[in-house]
Amino acid sequence: MADSNVSIIPMIEVNYQKLSPAERRVADFFISNRDDSADLSAHTISEKLFISEPTLSRFAKKCGFKGYREFAYRYKNQTLKPRQSVTCSVKKVLSVYDDLLDKEYNLIDEKQIDRIVDYIGKYERVMICGKGSSGFAAEEMEIRLMRVGVNVDSVVNSDRMRMQSVFMDKKCLVIGMSMSGTAKDVLYMLEMAHKNGAKTVLITSYRNERNESFCDEVVLVPATNRMDQGNSISPQFPFLVVSDIIYTKYMEQNQYMKETLHDSTLKALGMEDNDEIIYSKGL
Repeated sequence: MADSNVSIIPMIEVNYQKLSPAERRVADFFISNRDDSADLSAHTISEKLFISEPTLSRFAKKCGFKGYREFAYRYKNQTLKPRQSVTCSVKKVLSVYDDLLDKEYNLIDEKQIDRIVDYIGKYERVMICGKGSSGFAAEEMEIRLMRVGVNVDSVVNSDRMRMQSVFMDKKCLVIGMSMSGTAKDVLYMLEMAHKNGAKTVLITSYRNERNESFCDEVVLVPATNRMDQGNSISPQFPFLVVSDIIYTKYMEQNQYMKETLHDSTLKALGMEDNDEIIYSKGL
């Protein structure tokens, strides 16, 4: 397991979809619990939630723990606690963003990010796909990588995803973005590309065993309730954070050359002296 002091709430959330209805009651309790002194013994929790103790054990194992005893110990000793609800709308939004960043600290796998950065430098062509808000994040990632010399393109149209999947091969890296992990066209492109020998990466908020069968890397990002529906927080935010981390890591390799390419694109756009630069795919 990871550092015993970090929050395990993100691990509950990323495994939520594969839980049974009874196990989800357990998940909901621990995600929303505000009582640090609560008795978390299996007997007490099973009676409180009207479930069996074996249900607690199955829940803990699906979240990546050896059993409920280990889960309860880790939960008691975590450093990141669920935030108290606030009434001010502005503070509420800022609090959610802060919470998402805290969760990202717990989910990020730096060695995995390093592998993806290596893929970007290794493969001849990079294709990034997404639908809706995920598509906007895909286009943003494309623009940033293109400006430092990566042969990259983004595709946000369903028909184009399916057509482009035919041309993906062992020389290609395909990155898919789907908050829910269920976007059919994105998954289709990743699966077909994988069959054709391409390297595949899925960035999502939910772990799914089927997706892992055709994705070489599954990058987990944090989410809040109904975030994929664009409730009060933009679904692009977690994708943009991961994109920034990947971009920063990529820039660290041969930094002088990449910064020179970046500056050259500014000059080509006539923006080198502007304090405010608006990036537009149409430019």
